Amino acid sequence: MHAVIRTGGKQYLVAEGQTITIERLPEASGQTVTFAEVLLVADKDVQVGNPTVKSAVVTATIVNHDRAAKVTGVKFHNKVRYHRTYGHRQHQTTVKITSIKA
Repeated sequence: MHAVIRTGGKQYLVAEGQTITIERLPEASGQTVTFAEVLLVADKDVQVGNPTVKSAVVTATIVNHDRAAKVTGVKFHNKVRYHRTYGHRQHQTTVKITSIKA
């Protein structure tokens, strides 16, 4: 069974037993999280939501919280001796999908 969920402003195609990395969630590691914004559920037949599938829930367990790899950027202005390098590491959460109920 597959489902499309929306969290953190992004959409993810998930299946039971799959581990995905999403935007940071406020819950602690080891806790169970439910995603109620299920946009599509596909088993033998496909249920497409309008905008979400009613009574469909995806349950996941939080594995850990960490940060993504560093992304560096450079600002540079020619002829004015200005250059600046900056870095950013996005906070993220790894979750394991435990069940999909439609």
